Amino acid sequence: MNNKEILYEANNKSPKGDLGGLESSYIEIYNSHRETIKLHSSDVMNAGRDASFAKFKALGFPSTKLENYKYTDITEALSVDYGLNINRLKMPVNPYEVFTCDVPSIHSYLYFVVNDGFYPINEKRNADLPAGVIIGSVSEVSKSHPELVKDYFGKISADKNDGLVAFNGAFAQDGFFMYIPKNVQLDKPVQLVNIMRSDVDYMANSHNLIILEEGAKAQLLICDHTMDNVKFLTNRITEVFVSDRASYEHYKLENTHNKTTNLSTLFIDQKESSNVLVNIITLHNGLTRNTIEIDVNGEHCDTTLAGMVIGDKNQHVDNFTSIIHNKPNCNSRELFKYVLDDVSKGAFTGKLYVARDAQKTTAFQTNKNILLNRTAKMRTKPQLEIYADDVKCSHGATIGQLDESAMFYMRQRCIPEKEARLLLMFAFTADVIEDIRIDALKDRMKLLVEKRLRGELSKCEGCAICQ
Repeated sequence: MNNKEILYEANNKSPKGDLGGLESSYIEIYNSHRETIKLHSSDVMNAGRDASFAKFKALGFPSTKLENYKYTDITEALSVDYGLNINRLKMPVNPYEVFTCDVPSIHSYLYFVVNDGFYPINEKRNADLPAGVIIGSVSEVSKSHPELVKDYFGKISADKNDGLVAFNGAFAQDGFFMYIPKNVQLDKPVQLVNIMRSDVDYMANSHNLIILEEGAKAQLLICDHTMDNVKFLTNRITEVFVSDRASYEHYKLENTHNKTTNLSTLFIDQKESSNVLVNIITLHNGLTRNTIEIDVNGEHCDTTLAGMVIGDKNQHVDNFTSIIHNKPNCNSRELFKYVLDDVSKGAFTGKLYVARDAQKTTAFQTNKNILLNRTAKMRTKPQLEIYADDVKCSHGATIGQLDESAMFYMRQRCIPEKEARLLLMFAFTADVIEDIRIDALKDRMKLLVEKRLRGELSKCEGCAICQ
């Protein structure tokens, strides 16, 4: 089936660089198809849809004129004539039949979002979920458990003055939902695979919601894949609520192709004595913008935020992070590393904020980058705002090349130059990999990173989609 027959196409005629014309085309689509968009979603998701659309009309798409987007120009990516599946017609692919994860012994609960819609659950594969755990489609769960979803959906994103977040609020009709009840601890990770599948250039907007009640524990591994050689743009919002004494680990692995624009926003609300780990790894992509905002809203919290980028060719990766310490006696540690080659571009903006009442805070932020030649570019902007007087905080950033003295030392011991470079690059990224607390995933990531550093695309070998 040709997707042109089932997708509503934006048909924007604006020239490249003219965001005003592009915004007008999407405003026209929403005004003309508002009821269709709402019909194929849920009342909970629709409740704030018109308000999000009004905000998008006021803000528009972000440009490099905005401080938060100064290092990433998404104008050209947004100027493509993308298809939109506002009628929620199913894509002709069963991911449970074509996807086999090759992470040995991962033993995960496996779920899929195809484009921007949650794929029906494989009951046999996920039959052993603990009692009370709910995993499924945001749209469907908000119909079966409206009060649960209503209490959380949009509670963080609705207040953000970001054009991409507002656009998502207007157009997203589904997403991934995970609810872990009080004191329930999952015995194995949850794996969410985002698959992009289309015969025409396609835009996907989805809104994920993750809730961990008091004392709960869960690990979520998100894998981004592309199936077809067309232009994709994904605009995904994920809201995570981590209650008192809960533990949450969030891993995101992007391994797409160079025609993909990935705009990902992660919001986390962290409550008292909770533990949060976020690890964002980009191995292959086109243009990526990851926004991660963590609000530490309880005492005695522990937060770890890590990330790694391996870029070459003309790839572009921008990680924009924010950790806000609002309460005392909390710890956070942030580490991002980039290895850039060819004409690839990287950007890192890290905001570490300590409020006046957040005494006894310990917070450290580090960004380290290696440029393998003179044509690769890296822009880094660490920020530290402290309004409390009894804290231990630091931040720093470095941009450089491989250690020539270490190279010389290894060459003197008969290690070929190519292997010596590989060993140094792998050692450089090792501490980010060590922040992975799933042993099977950690072991597999070591192999994938090594392959990527050798210049291979490192597609998941067990996945029929990636062959």
